[in-house]
Amino acid sequence: MSLDLEKKCIKAGLKMTGQRKVILRVLDKASDHPSVEDVYDRAKKIDSSVSIATVYRTMNLLDEMGLVVRHEFKEKFSRYEVAGNHHDHLIDLETGKVIEFHNEELEKLKNKIANALGFEILDYRLEIYGKKLKK
Repeated sequence: MSLDLEKKCIKAGLKMTGQRKVILRVLDKASDHPSVEDVYDRAKKIDSSVSIATVYRTMNLLDEMGLVVRHEFKEKFSRYEVAGNHHDHLIDLETGKVIEFHNEELEKLKNKIANALGFEILDYRLEIYGKKLKK
């Protein structure tokens, strides 16, 4: 499990119950952007005592503390990922697949635009929506 995420939770004063530790482990191992229901289903396989209410409360707390990032991705539910290194997202509207990417040229361009307009970037999120081209 991500000891770093657990340490951040403890430092923020969040009580680390067994169920919360399971939720953190699920988030740490996620290679996708799970919904609350996905986290619940995965946590339930590890510890059958985990409730959906506990997952919702924990995810809300982690979001408020800035330890996870909540995404909408033009869906009727939120998806989450552990906060960390900046990256952008390309979302396939046909499959729902989320592809993470980082592009140095794009980073330079956003800074150039902000600078030209007299702004300092404090937060930034890019989500590109599309569908895979047929060959």
